[in-house]
Amino acid sequence: MILAFDIGGSRIRAAAWDGRLQPLGEVPTPAQDKAAFAAAIAGFAKGRAASGIAISIAGVVDPVTGVGKVANIPAIDGLALGPALQEATGLPVMVLNDADCFALAEAGHGAGKGHGTVFGVVLGTGVGGGLVIGGRVVTGEGGYAGEWGHGPVIRGEFAFQCGCGQVGCIDPIGGARGLERLHRKRTAKVLDSEAIIAEWLAGDAEAGKTMALWRELVSGPLAMVVNVVGADVVPVGGGLSRAPGLVAWLDEAVRAGILRRTTAPLLVPAVCGADAGLLGAAIAGQAAWG
Repeated sequence: MILAFDIGGSRIRAAAWDGRLQPLGEVPTPAQDKAAFAAAIAGFAKGRAASGIAISIAGVVDPVTGVGKVANIPAIDGLALGPALQEATGLPVMVLNDADCFALAEAGHGAGKGHGTVFGVVLGTGVGGGLVIGGRVVTGEGGYAGEWGHGPVIRGEFAFQCGCGQVGCIDPIGGARGLERLHRKRTAKVLDSEAIIAEWLAGDAEAGKTMALWRELVSGPLAMVVNVVGADVVPVGGGLSRAPGLVAWLDEAVRAGILRRTTAPLLVPAVCGADAGLLGAAIAGQAAWG
């Protein structure tokens, strides 16, 4: 049995995996207290005969040092979380980026099942990604493989400051907050992403122009990623992906920008839903410990 955890800034969700996910409940994330954080994980592990603990977290973990960059949980930012939790639980621990877990879940049990090269894309608050080849996640040097949202690729008035320190990344414009930022820059109107999309779907001209700009800015870099990694399929998750028709609409633009000519969809809606983090972590744990 594998114990899987999906850790966010506010909640820790836990499940046991023995070929299927068995939810174990959730607790608040002790974001400011390292000892309380370890105790929360150990509480789920106590009394359970598990092979190991696999964790999905919104951060980047160096695969060599195990040190994580976890901006939304200060208690564990800069910590080698795996060894710390192994000491608290007595079990082997692996810690994975949440987008990598999303991609693993979709490759193994979701929209990417049966495909050799799967690039998972998350269009959430910002953007994220994970690359799975032959059923194994590719983390790369420093753990940054799949992070297509970063790198200065946009120039001009829509090149915004990114949280990574660079200017012109996709992350500040590709997710929900980015869509809002683009609309505000274009129109001086302050609307949330749901309202912008609702107006677009209703035929509003200004919302349509913002959405067209968003697709233009996002599809080019994403097409380049597809060319580089040779993805067979690109499952798309996150809040924006749930807008009716948005994934198919973005797919048209991405397929127009790749070298491989295909009429079949490349970008497809993810199917694993809210359990993708738990499922991906469990898959990784099973591969490591059986």
